[in-house]
Amino acid sequence: MKDECLICKAPLEYLNTDVLMECAICHKKENSKTRCIHGHYVCNACHTKGLDAITGLCMAETSDDPAAILEKMMAMPFCHMHGPEHHVMVGAALLTAYKNAGGSIDLQKALAEIISRGGKVPGGSCGFWGACGAGISSGMFVSIISGSTPLAQEPFALSQKMTARSLDAIGEIGGPRCCKRDSYLSILSAIDFVREHFGVAMKKPEIVCTHALQNNQCIGSRCPFSKANAAKKKM
Repeated sequence: MKDECLICKAPLEYLNTDVLMECAICHKKENSKTRCIHGHYVCNACHTKGLDAITGLCMAETSDDPAAILEKMMAMPFCHMHGPEHHVMVGAALLTAYKNAGGSIDLQKALAEIISRGGKVPGGSCGFWGACGAGISSGMFVSIISGSTPLAQEPFALSQKMTARSLDAIGEIGGPRCCKRDSYLSILSAIDFVREHFGVAMKKPEIVCTHALQNNQCIGSRCPFSKANAAKKKM
């Protein structure tokens, strides 16, 4: 088994109901369904500590390739194989690439907004809410660039459709969860969606996963980003 628990490296377990837990790092008490098999719990805030560093990375970035930008974030010390940090990073990578591809947004303000919104989506939402946080992050991205609010008309519709498209792509592959795979699927869905509805063409790369060895639940060749599938495409 690869490392999962941030405290003891043991595998995680997911409960059917909320249990009051104490974060092993900051000692905050809150309800959660997630802990390691030895009982350690780490809250979202501690799990994503250091996430704000993406602002500097994104503001200095010139690429219009959101997948490449996402990979740079994934290589930063705060990012783990799985975790709620992906619920922010997907939207942040898309906002940055959108700006660099000619989209009209105040990037610094937009990044602050995606960090605020995405940070509220807890880990495990993919399994417990029926809505992966990476997919939701792509909807937040469209909500931000379109200026959507609960009272908006077209922007409201577009942000729902964006989330739905990402979740449909994620659902087609199925489980178990992989934050990297679901992030890639959401990114690719958003690239197509933004080109269709906003006329902004971000770069759409061929993605080959380099994280499989860190994922205990990797689905192997069933993943569209596996090295095996990449090799088949070249044949």
